[in-house]
Amino acid sequence: MAVTVSRFDKTLEILFELKVGDAMKKDVITISPDDTMAKLNEEMSTHRLSGLPVIAGESLVGIISISDLIAWLMEGGRDATIKERMVKNPQCLYTDQPLIHAIKRFDQLGYGRFPVLDRENGKLVGIITKGDIIMGTLQKLEKEYSEEEVRQYRASHFFQDINAEQVDLSLTFSIIGKNFDHAGAASTTMKKNLKRLGIQPDIIRRVAIASYEAEMNVVIYTDGGAMKFNVNNEKITILVEDRGPGIKSIEMAMQEGYTTAEPWVKEMGFGAGMGLPNIKKCSDVMDIKSTVGVGTTVNIEILIAGVDHEA
Repeated sequence: MAVTVSRFDKTLEILFELKVGDAMKKDVITISPDDTMAKLNEEMSTHRLSGLPVIAGESLVGIISISDLIAWLMEGGRDATIKERMVKNPQCLYTDQPLIHAIKRFDQLGYGRFPVLDRENGKLVGIITKGDIIMGTLQKLEKEYSEEEVRQYRASHFFQDINAEQVDLSLTFSIIGKNFDHAGAASTTMKKNLKRLGIQPDIIRRVAIASYEAEMNVVIYTDGGAMKFNVNNEKITILVEDRGPGIKSIEMAMQEGYTTAEPWVKEMGFGAGMGLPNIKKCSDVMDIKSTVGVGTTVNIEILIAGVDHEA
């Protein structure tokens, strides 16, 4: 069955591609835990802010919001320090996390903002709100659509212009398990390659999402593996093989929200249990074979010809 392109829009692709560090505010106004609530009131009024990270030395120790300020004022506004009213050990995001994971965290926790840390040194480097995500996405959309206009001819004629009965291109990428520093590199590189080949943008979006989810599953759950892409006149095939614990129940693993990710992985914003369901949504054909204690093989096919292009 053909997959309707309207289900896989450009915005979703961008939310997988952009990182938190691309959309966050980098010039962050902070406050000390020893400062007074009166100073917080002044800072928020002057800069029209709704929340500030609390920094002691170079370490993030808390966050305080306008709701904390209002509660303090309603209680009479007596002398108090920030550390008495702040939220300690706040939930944070990291610069290298995809925006799609930031959105999930906003939805899960209902916060108005998240401090953003550098994963290597743990230092505060920014702050992100839902508004920042919207603005970053819109700016990326504008740039992407401009680039698509330049590629318009190639996107329609690449394979037709090659004088051959059959075109086959293959690329293989190694994936290192538990290495989040390079997570997503293979799918991002392949997306760029497909753009250079002039593959239709709607097909690229589906390949980008499916391959990213498959790659992240290898990083999160296994000791590593490989991802092989094959592109021909009719379809793009993605073969993902890993060395891992295997899947005990494929039926359970295909359910949205089902996850066996370790707590530390979830704290990083990964392992939400949407990987395999998202791959299925993006695929025309998906086949999984798994042996417990050996590993898993996922075969994904996305048709180039015969796709329903209804908006």
